[in-house]
Amino acid sequence: MGEDIFRPKVLFLCTGNSCRSQMAEGWLNHLKAEKFVAYSAGIENRGIDPLAVKVMADEGVDISRQWSKKLSQLTVIPDFVVTVCASAARNCPQLEAQSKKVHVVFNDPPEMALAANSEAEILNCYRNVRDEIKSFVENIEDYLK
Repeated sequence: MGEDIFRPKVLFLCTGNSCRSQMAEGWLNHLKAEKFVAYSAGIENRGIDPLAVKVMADEGVDISRQWSKKLSQLTVIPDFVVTVCASAARNCPQLEAQSKKVHVVFNDPPEMALAANSEAEILNCYRNVRDEIKSFVENIEDYLK
């Protein structure tokens, strides 16, 4: 735990902290835990989307123990805040001045799934966003300069 103070803290912020921000936290913890400490939060907390948990598990990333939380529930000051949806970017409260803000938009899987005609199509919506977030996290250093 003591070594956490030496790794930059990255907060992924979304509206409900149920899907995209949870996936991003999971990917950063899975792919770059030696470089960063990942957190996620929302303007609201809506609970973790079970389909997000499922598609992440398909890739060997367990986010089932993460929990949906409001920004006000965090006890850390992040070095970086990554908003992952337009609503969070618009409604993001003022955070500490030392937190660098990065905005990246990922489509909302539950919203995309509304147009789906089958369970397979719904899961593909989630998988596509999962893979976009993974690609972002793999190159996160480029965004946090």
